Amino acid sequence: MTSSQFSSTETLRNPGSSENSATSSPNLKPHEKKDISLPSTPAESILNLESQTKPEPPYHVFSRPRKLLIVCIVSFAAIFSPLSSNIYFPAIAEISHELGVSVSLATLTVTIYMIVQGIAPSFWGSFSDVLGRRIIFVGTFVVYIISNILLAITTNYGELMAFRALQAAGSAATISIGAGVIGDITTSAERGSLIGIFGGVRMLGQGIGPVFGGILTNYLGFRSIFWCLVIASGISLLSIMFFLPETLRPIAGNGTVPLKGIYKPWIYSVVGQKDAKENSTPTEKNTKVTFKTVLAPLTFLSEKDVFITLFFGSIVYTVWSMVTSSTSALFEDKYGLDSMEVGLTFLGNGIGCMTGSYTIGYLMDYNHKLTEREYCQQHNLPVDTRVNLKSHPDFPIEYARMRNTWWITAIFVVCVAVYGVSLQTHLAVPIILQFIIAYGSTAIFTINSALVIDLYPGASASATAVNNLMRCLIGAAGVAAVQPIIDALTAEFAFVLLAGITIAMVPLLMVEMKWGYKWRLERYERLQRSADRVDS
Repeated sequence: MTSSQFSSTETLRNPGSSENSATSSPNLKPHEKKDISLPSTPAESILNLESQTKPEPPYHVFSRPRKLLIVCIVSFAAIFSPLSSNIYFPAIAEISHELGVSVSLATLTVTIYMIVQGIAPSFWGSFSDVLGRRIIFVGTFVVYIISNILLAITTNYGELMAFRALQAAGSAATISIGAGVIGDITTSAERGSLIGIFGGVRMLGQGIGPVFGGILTNYLGFRSIFWCLVIASGISLLSIMFFLPETLRPIAGNGTVPLKGIYKPWIYSVVGQKDAKENSTPTEKNTKVTFKTVLAPLTFLSEKDVFITLFFGSIVYTVWSMVTSSTSALFEDKYGLDSMEVGLTFLGNGIGCMTGSYTIGYLMDYNHKLTEREYCQQHNLPVDTRVNLKSHPDFPIEYARMRNTWWITAIFVVCVAVYGVSLQTHLAVPIILQFIIAYGSTAIFTINSALVIDLYPGASASATAVNNLMRCLIGAAGVAAVQPIIDALTAEFAFVLLAGITIAMVPLLMVEMKWGYKWRLERYERLQRSADRVDS
């Protein structure tokens, strides 16, 4: 975002101007208005004074430590989506042997998992944006626990495929609903670091999954994997029931609305809801669950800026998934490793995922503050003014989020290109490259997740669900195709091809940086006009 682009938004900040009424925001603060009109009566003077001195209620009443606790709870829940996929990789050979199917057919159970993992959150996210976060969390965890019990006692390949799909349906929603919870309780200025923590804890599943999968398979058989998941997910469900309050703003408001029934965590029955105010009501209206509600997230893909952001992120995710899913076969063939040793090699990938999400989250917060200062200087606002999209619709959030995407993408592309060649060297080299590839892909995914929530703050779970839908469906296609590509081109040329595909997608970043800002403002104006028609 250049200085000229900052200054070109000046007209949006003057809601008193008749020619700009369509693009102005009713939420602009007094110091942002250029035209100050004197009150015509003493009564108006008193009203104006009261409106200026009365403090605005906080976006959410929870303290920073309380928000961190909630993020940790939903992050632990979100572990099970990547964990259920990756813990499975070292067991593929044993599963194919015990069930009497080829390794290719066993690998298809990974593909079916990713497909359902992409589709299911689109429905669950829509329901959670209407019915609430807690009820969907509890329901999906029950489905997940049942599916793992069925997988542990499965006897044939058909059952394995069906129950893996059910497992994905139960676990996949945890990411979109967790992101929805974070969107409920945070502003864009503080969201980056919390999204980073959410991604970092969640990605712990990427690191420990294959390691535990290899150990459990080697000593107790592949069925022990699913019994282990039953126990861990049961603990997570109990933490949600005890400690996680409802956060959906049309139900819980900013944390001051008294909670009852399913919306009330069990701990409130012991210590009470300290922030509750008896007369507090949500300021946002809730909607009903309809067929249109369920399909509504898919309409996000018709928005040009959203589609471009998600598509680029999906390509990066797919390339990373192809590197990860081919690891077992390539390492067993090149280095003669067994299932437990292969599991240990995934540590580099897992640590890269965790560090990528965590560090980029804090970097996004820094970039947001830096862009805030630039915005304030350009618009002659006090330097300490806190800027967000609600109070300042013209704030260039795309630029704030994507300032570091360039160097991350460059490093990612280089490492993917040389990954295939590195398999001819010492085992440590491809593991280090996997760490960097995982770091880059997770960093880009974290940036995309925060940006999509910013673009649709009122439907953060649904927006995240669409993000998962696109990346998982494209990723599933990549996982299914990676082995045939390697067989046809050899590993050396296969990963050079994947790096070339990523480079071909880089112009999408340029398009988003140049026109995404304009498209978002056009959408804001359109939604404002639609809301005005409904109110009238």
